[in-house]
Amino acid sequence: MNSSKVTEYPIISLKNTVVFPYMVLPLSVGRPRSLAAAEVAMNTEEKLVVLVTQKEVSIEEPTTKELHEVGTLAIIKRSIRMNDTNVQLIVQGIGRVKIHDLKLTPQNYLLGTVEQLDSLGGNSTESEALHRAINDLVTKALSMLQNVPEDLASIVVSTDDPVKLSYMLATMFHMDTEKEQKLLEANTQLDLLKEIHEYLTHEVQVLELRQKIQGEAQAEINKAQREYVLRQQLRQIQKELGEEENEKTEIEMLRQKIAEAKLPEDVLKEVNREMKRLEKLPAAAPDYQVIRTYLEVVLELPWNTQTEDNLDLKHAREVLEEDHYGLEDIKDRIIEHLAVMKLNPKAKSPIICFVGPPGVGKTSLGQSIARALGRKFERMSLGGVHDEAELRGHRRTYIGSMPGRLIQAMRRSGVKNPVLMLDEVDKVGRDFRGDPTSALLEVLDPAQNSTFRDHYLDLAFDLSKVFFVCTANSLETIPGPLLDRMEVISLSGYIEQEKLEISRRYLIPRQIKETGLTEKQLQIPNETLSQVISLYTRESGVRQLERTLGQLARKIAVKIAVKELEEMVISTEDLTTLLGPHKFFPEEMRAELQAGVATGLAWTPVGGDVLYIEAISLPGGKDLTLTGQLGDVMKESARAAMSYLWSNSNRFGIDREVFKNSGLHLHVPAGAVPKDGPSAGITMTTALASLYLNKPMRSDTAMTGEITLSGLVLPIGGLKEKVLAARRAGIKRIILPKANEKDLIKLPGEVKQEMEFIPVKTIDQVLVNAIEGFDTHISILPTILPNVA
Repeated sequence: MNSSKVTEYPIISLKNTVVFPYMVLPLSVGRPRSLAAAEVAMNTEEKLVVLVTQKEVSIEEPTTKELHEVGTLAIIKRSIRMNDTNVQLIVQGIGRVKIHDLKLTPQNYLLGTVEQLDSLGGNSTESEALHRAINDLVTKALSMLQNVPEDLASIVVSTDDPVKLSYMLATMFHMDTEKEQKLLEANTQLDLLKEIHEYLTHEVQVLELRQKIQGEAQAEINKAQREYVLRQQLRQIQKELGEEENEKTEIEMLRQKIAEAKLPEDVLKEVNREMKRLEKLPAAAPDYQVIRTYLEVVLELPWNTQTEDNLDLKHAREVLEEDHYGLEDIKDRIIEHLAVMKLNPKAKSPIICFVGPPGVGKTSLGQSIARALGRKFERMSLGGVHDEAELRGHRRTYIGSMPGRLIQAMRRSGVKNPVLMLDEVDKVGRDFRGDPTSALLEVLDPAQNSTFRDHYLDLAFDLSKVFFVCTANSLETIPGPLLDRMEVISLSGYIEQEKLEISRRYLIPRQIKETGLTEKQLQIPNETLSQVISLYTRESGVRQLERTLGQLARKIAVKIAVKELEEMVISTEDLTTLLGPHKFFPEEMRAELQAGVATGLAWTPVGGDVLYIEAISLPGGKDLTLTGQLGDVMKESARAAMSYLWSNSNRFGIDREVFKNSGLHLHVPAGAVPKDGPSAGITMTTALASLYLNKPMRSDTAMTGEITLSGLVLPIGGLKEKVLAARRAGIKRIILPKANEKDLIKLPGEVKQEMEFIPVKTIDQVLVNAIEGFDTHISILPTILPNVA
């Protein structure tokens, strides 16, 4: 026997039945793998599927060993979905196939490599004799069966093809599954006819005996016995059709779920009311599906289910230390919250908002909190959400209405006390469709969220046990009432030393694993890693750093894959070859400063930076010229500095005529970077004083602080980032406002030991400590804090 081509088709395994070629049969499909295979087949143009009978009926997910080797290639004529877990198929057999290989696809269905077998041919004298004998037996058997159409016998007998006749008879008489499979596996026409003849001979004998028994016992069969027989036959029919598990109606199943759900009293009252409405509606009514879907959503929500908190503070500290390096203040705040929850279990869950630049670990901190507490974690991104109904849901009067994203997140978590992260809360949109931040006011208010009402549910749902964690990059776009409901924890970013340690602990091992390298094959010394951090990335977080390290790892992976080398220790000289020229050039301390140049410090979203403010006199010119993309606040600081020096020129020994007869040009590099803020006030004042007095400023000193016209120095923000930028540039002395002296405690210990900090209250104190040889009659030297430990 020759075989046809080998092809791959989806496989549906059958229980207690065999589908033959040429036959059209209904099949009830309910198992997940079978449903998936049927769906894949229906999505193809040919709609072909292979039907294979199981050896053991009890196995729900059979493998190659539990399936027969020969099956039937069939086409799906029609598909009718009975319910969510059952589909009725009408299939027609096309031909026999032999299964060579089976595999389970990611879509959870069996895909088989099959060989199409040729049809059974080869007529002989013996085959013709058997064909005639079979026709006689069929005619006799049909005559003894009840409720058989008169023309059925003639239709069967008139079938000229003996193979088609055999398959038709096997389907009509419901043979035993093993015998049906034996018929399907018959290799020749003669073998097939012998098998069906043997079965029909036995069937005729049984029918004759049954007819004799029925005739003798007809008078003794009473109504009870008749009902028992009918019920047993009905049960067997339902079992064959796969409907035995669906004897319970949807109403009964919903009633059972309601009884098991242990709903709150007010919720149970509403559910029972909806159930009464559902029972009165026919299944085809439009409201029937709406009410049923509503009840299913209500029953799936975790009204009373919650996880038990792990309030072991030592374990929580270990989890936080394992997942994140640095951020000690943040970890302490989280531990404090857990301690309160341990001492007062009835306390409402905190609502925390992590604010900081991208890539500093805000989202992963929420995951660490969930892991430390042993709670479920759900994340919900609010970026770009414009419609308030996305959070609170749509009313059931609308077609296709559904619960809001908050209730859906609770349903996914399966518990009433998850850690729920509201990501990018500062990027929520507000327009004519509504204001989602207003909906969050109730959600994030511990006094109100115990009775949160979703528009779809219209039932009070308790959110007071949820541990809300919000994240944002900026507080400016968050409305004041919403911000008032959250405890803000700022993540300012990582210093270079922290990035170095994070790279060693997390980033490099992760990139080595993703690229398939080993620690021996890719080695990055600390000096090289420091250059990658400072010269190829500029950010507060570590995302760009991880991408750059990934680029390095891929470059080395290519060299190892082509066997150009076996391992590599990346030196600083290799970086230009692997990553290209330096992308950033940090400002370095100038060895000498000329008169009119002052060193300032600035804060940026990616950390601090050093600014050199330059001033020159314009003889014969007028007014003040400002360049360097300065903002309005910075321009006002320059004018305030000039006004202060002009009004105190006699005291400082500055010729007042220079203000009248000369113009002034003040420039702040780099010119392409926008700059604003008041913290450069004392730097601008120092630059102008240095110019007018023709005395240079100390090159090892930098400063930051806001000024007033009365000569006071006011506090500024971002001191930590500014000091770290000065340290990177090699600066040793920092002049800062006296009011910012308290912020020095946040600096790393090694920074405080290496640098000298000079807190000042007035501009006079700034000039005395910044300009060498500066003298004023009323200057007061500040307290110098060298090597603050």
